[in-house]
Amino acid sequence: MKERVEQVLDEIRPSLQADGGDVELVDVSDDGVVRVKLVGSCGGCPFAMMTLKSGIERILKHEIPEIKEVKAVGLTE
Repeated sequence: MKERVEQVLDEIRPSLQADGGDVELVDVSDDGVVRVKLVGSCGGCPFAMMTLKSGIERILKHEIPEIKEVKAVGLTE
């Protein structure tokens, strides 16, 4: 599943990079929880949580139904 997640993140990445940010895959657990790290301008952006939940998580869940949740390391919810 980790490879599938990385492929989807590669599709999302250009949009984040256009705004000076990026996303790095940290881990994919067996129970469908994906951990990512938002870097660049995404890491300190006040809208980072919205980007994570409304963008990255929504797309990952759509493309890979086994994904239950996406969490960012280093961000407070």
